[in-house]
Amino acid sequence: MLVSCVSKKQYDALQAELEQANQLEEKTAADLNRLSRQLNTCEQERTRLTALMEGRDGQITSLQDQVRDIREQRDQISQQLNNVTILSQSASDNVSESLSQLEQKDEYIQVLQSAKTRADSINLALAVNLKSVLADGIADDDVEIKVDKTVVFINLSDKMLYQSGSYNITSRASEVLGKIAQIVQSRQEVEVMIEGYTDNVPINTACVQDNWDLSVLRATSVARALQFQHGVDPNRLIAAGRGQYNALTSNDTAEGRSTNRRTRIIILPKLDQFYDLLNPDNVPAIDRG
Repeated sequence: MLVSCVSKKQYDALQAELEQANQLEEKTAADLNRLSRQLNTCEQERTRLTALMEGRDGQITSLQDQVRDIREQRDQISQQLNNVTILSQSASDNVSESLSQLEQKDEYIQVLQSAKTRADSINLALAVNLKSVLADGIADDDVEIKVDKTVVFINLSDKMLYQSGSYNITSRASEVLGKIAQIVQSRQEVEVMIEGYTDNVPINTACVQDNWDLSVLRATSVARALQFQHGVDPNRLIAAGRGQYNALTSNDTAEGRSTNRRTRIIILPKLDQFYDLLNPDNVPAIDRG
């Protein structure tokens, strides 16, 4: 009865409107999905940009800290240089000239920064070379290479260097020392200090009186190996024993004692060359704009 009340033309018109309404609904739903995806993309981009800005803020803070450290180093350099007791004549002249530069504070900061950058670059290159030649066939826990302030040092484990309970060099240690000697021989501007360390377990034998003795004997064993087996100039070698002191960790456990029994090879600039780094005459001229 209802259908009979609507003409065929009206029915068709209503049907067309319904289809248009359905199509509009589908289009609206598709637009909504597309806009939702765009919104998600925008949110992700905003998150990325926010993280980037936070990273930039961190970089700025780091640079500000570096500037503060450099200024503190400038204030300390005069006192540090005054405490040096063994200087060649040329080194003393360089120190005097450096001290005179303190009156020109801002310029001297740039001089020191340039010298520090040069020294850091030399040490970094040296550490990379050492890690490269020592990487093959040597366990990470037997050799540790670090850059600390103005020097590069190599920590060698007791078990890798010496026969048990003695200061005799092992054949494996000789191979490692040979690789270190190659790098040392290629860098004539550095000296080599060998420091022996022990744990705190007392020792007293016919040949070794105490841990002081053992640490010195181990250091001199390494020095002799570098000199006689690998051709390093003995004028560039320094052997020192530090006994059970300057421990890296507690001696209360076997693992701690093993860590403390070590030999440290320190590669450091010669005094003259170190003061050359501080000599303003050897630093590129400051651009006054």
